[in-house]
Amino acid sequence: MTSFRIGIDVGGTFTDLVAVDVNGRTVFAKSPSTPADQSIGVLAGLEELARRLDVTLRDMLGRTERIVHGTTVATNALLERKGAKVALLTTEGHRDVLEMREGLKDDRYNLRSPPLAPLVPRSLRIGVRERLRADGSVLTPLDEASLADAIEQVRASGATSVAVCYLHAYRNPAHEIATVERLARELPDLYVSRSSDVLPQIKEYERVSTTVVNAYVGPAVRRYLTNLERRLRDSGLAGSLFIILSHGGMAPVEEAGRLAAATVLSGPAGGVAGARRCAEMLGVADLVPFDVGGTSTDISLIANGQAALSGARGLAGKRIALRSLDIASVAAGGGSLASYDGGQFRVGPESAGAVPGPACYGGGGTTPAVTDANLLLGYLDPTTFLGGRKTLDLPAAEKVVDGFAARLGMSRDETALGIHRLINLQMADGIRLMTLRRGVDPRKFALLSFGGAAGLHAVEVARELEIPRVIVPTVASVLSAWGMLASDLRYEVSQTHAGSGAAIDDAGLRTIFADLEDRATARLREWFDGPIRIERSAEMRYGEQVFEVDVALDDVAWDAPDLVARVHERFHTRHEELFTYASRDQEVVFVNARVAAVGAVPSAEGEFVVTQPTEVPALTERRAYFDGWRSVPVYRIESLQPGATLAGPAIFEAETTTVIAGEGDVVSVNRYGWLDIALRS
Repeated sequence: MTSFRIGIDVGGTFTDLVAVDVNGRTVFAKSPSTPADQSIGVLAGLEELARRLDVTLRDMLGRTERIVHGTTVATNALLERKGAKVALLTTEGHRDVLEMREGLKDDRYNLRSPPLAPLVPRSLRIGVRERLRADGSVLTPLDEASLADAIEQVRASGATSVAVCYLHAYRNPAHEIATVERLARELPDLYVSRSSDVLPQIKEYERVSTTVVNAYVGPAVRRYLTNLERRLRDSGLAGSLFIILSHGGMAPVEEAGRLAAATVLSGPAGGVAGARRCAEMLGVADLVPFDVGGTSTDISLIANGQAALSGARGLAGKRIALRSLDIASVAAGGGSLASYDGGQFRVGPESAGAVPGPACYGGGGTTPAVTDANLLLGYLDPTTFLGGRKTLDLPAAEKVVDGFAARLGMSRDETALGIHRLINLQMADGIRLMTLRRGVDPRKFALLSFGGAAGLHAVEVARELEIPRVIVPTVASVLSAWGMLASDLRYEVSQTHAGSGAAIDDAGLRTIFADLEDRATARLREWFDGPIRIERSAEMRYGEQVFEVDVALDDVAWDAPDLVARVHERFHTRHEELFTYASRDQEVVFVNARVAAVGAVPSAEGEFVVTQPTEVPALTERRAYFDGWRSVPVYRIESLQPGATLAGPAIFEAETTTVIAGEGDVVSVNRYGWLDIALRS
């Protein structure tokens, strides 16, 4: 019997689902997201997916090998400050690290910038009498009476989650382990997050902040995933449920619940995985993945076929030092709302979200959104939205845009066009953050357009940045969910060395990485019995620097007699790539060693190759705004055959996305049936 693999990506407005069978047949569906309980939207989407496969939900799930799921539960809990009530147990005298941070603030030159409220109030930050030296040796043993008093304070506070972070615990976790064991005995219902488990590496603030974030979002993530897995099993799921993590790999439910902070970029990570797969299929090494949904635009970079990982990320002003894909999010999407404040015309960052949604969704929205503007400009057909399953309310869009236009003293057309152009500029600024500000010329890249709303903006955003080429896959509207099926299982471990370059020799370096490889492989073997590859990297810096550079070490010859010298040279080269110079006469400090064990899972491209090209007629024509109102051809994307070449201006429609091309743009259809748009000079 045919078996399936299913990818699920929960977005702010829609939940995207993709099923791929063993023959590569790809079927996808969309369902409105349900923010109050995401599992409701997931199950509704699975029902729709089963209907499209012409099977029952129970039959489909019974034949499903694995489900890979991207969730925004942790993201929403952090952004909306709706996480658990957290208590922090830390070394006596160090409870204010969360507020002291690193002595810096995000906008350091803004003297009026208010301090960010910590996730744990001072009354719940409790000092415990214990102390380790920097080398991990015990200076002050763990005081059982002090710990008992701290646990009693936690009990009385009503906290539902506890973060445990002692000084230098990355060197010696004994005190943290003893504390967690006692918490488990005395307060067994609490969610407990231990720093030596979550982030066992140097830098106190990063370790405390990451551990607290994990404790803050952990209960909600574990509760959601446990409930979802139970509902899926009750509905007939026979295979495995995996969760996509922020670093682009996937892990079982238990691991995602333990390391909940690693899911804060769960959904966007699927998009990067999909973009990387597209780069392989197209033979294009340099892409700008451009993912536009209902509430945000996520932008990343594929350079030389690889996506960058970073440990210097955060969300909602909170530091999360776990490694994640380098993704910039801009509050700009189809649901972004227009406003007029202090004489300034703005679009976003507020969004209509899934409820009530843009006014044209008929959910009672009273403020014009980007989707309302796109509808009034003729880019969207109100009768074919979501394949005709949802009719857009044109009069409602006209009403809210007209009311806003009256405030501006502008016409309806001018206002709708202004909303469309403003959101394009904000999206272009997001790409500038990922390219120009990092010394990367976007004109040498192609823009990969995906997400339900990206096609309406990608060409004009690319034109703004002089990017010459836009690629739109046939699975563009659900590429994040599709990309999750191209993700591998991944487990990362790290170890801090923090010694000078002279303090580590070849044998010591091999020992560190061999130990990490054994630990990572053993953990991954608990989930996976297939072939495993090892990825090695290190974080290093020059002696006087206060930040580290992440250096990939995968192709270093580990049996070389001058191993340390080769690793140092790799650091110099990477430093020069990032900052245009290297100081080869300076001491190199080896800070953290890192190993990832990766279990590759089979993937399928899907049915993208069409072998019988035919002449493609225009489906119809529609009046739309392209430097003025004009009648333009409208094509069905699924009817386009490889080899077809079409001229803009034109509109390309599929069930779940719409793409617009401007005057002078040339749209080619590649061998997969994807749109390949060459922008006019």
